[in-house]
Amino acid sequence: MTSDPPPSALSLQHLTKRYGPTLAVQDFSLDINQGETLALLGPSGCGKSTVLRCVAGLEQPDTGRVLMHGRDVTGLPPEQRGVGMVFQDYALFPHLSVLGNVAFGPKMRRVPKEEAERQAHEALSLVELTGLEDRRPDQLSGGQQQRVALARALATGSDLLLLDEPLSNLDERLRGELRGELKDLLARSGAAALLVTHDQREALAVASRVAVMRAGQLVQVGRGEGLFAQPATAWVAQFLGHENIFVQPDSTALVVPEQALQLGQGNAYTVTTQTLTDSGQNITLAHPLGPLHLHLSPREMALVEGGTLRLRVDEGRVLRVREDRDGAGSQPQQAAGAP
Repeated sequence: MTSDPPPSALSLQHLTKRYGPTLAVQDFSLDINQGETLALLGPSGCGKSTVLRCVAGLEQPDTGRVLMHGRDVTGLPPEQRGVGMVFQDYALFPHLSVLGNVAFGPKMRRVPKEEAERQAHEALSLVELTGLEDRRPDQLSGGQQQRVALARALATGSDLLLLDEPLSNLDERLRGELRGELKDLLARSGAAALLVTHDQREALAVASRVAVMRAGQLVQVGRGEGLFAQPATAWVAQFLGHENIFVQPDSTALVVPEQALQLGQGNAYTVTTQTLTDSGQNITLAHPLGPLHLHLSPREMALVEGGTLRLRVDEGRVLRVREDRDGAGSQPQQAAGAP
């Protein structure tokens, strides 16, 4: 006789939340397993931070339930939910040392001072900040502050971590360095983690699964590489970074991924634009499907001859998806006024 699987670390069931006339979240359901990092990805204003606030207890959904390990916590205040939070601005206390900041969470849960500081030392070791315990936040780099904020969440012993745009305040170079580091830290913690972000690269680099949100609704969930390879709709494809999406007469769209473009083969097409980049050249071809955008490496640039490029589109790799963009070819739209 097989036993039932353990309940999800977090289960969101049919959440709906309004702010006056604005429907911020609509019938939203999602599960996260213990030890899993899931990124909730969407443009600004799509409602993803509202979902996170409902999980944390900072907002109450109008309808729906929040379950943690099978326990309904929908009506509980934040301090009774046992979650660790990492805010966008880190929310470090400027008057406390690094150790004092990290030990704050356990102390608020009435853990004795000595034990709270032991937990804080363990968390700081996990994020590789041992030796900085006596510094103040203003004596730290942006990356170090981010790791202190994560250590503070880890020190609570929470098995569910909520991260709200944790890398958005850092410059691009540092964000790139910390994406892989954050993935490793979360994996070592053993906790379930819900990461809210508008950054596709961050979601794909950090999370084991990605949930794409649009205008208050969940539109697709899957592993990052699978999402990019098989977007469910034209809007998802465009939001994830596909450049070549062509509207069809039957209200569908063709998504032409880079893997479908075979250079140096087939017919020659006129190059209409060329722009040099640090890694090669961006070009546009006049193609029967429509303007076809490509990035050429320095080696591939040699294939452009006389203002033309030979190219064949592998039809077997072209995706036909539902056209759901607001005005075909427009930018992904947002739910106006939704946090």
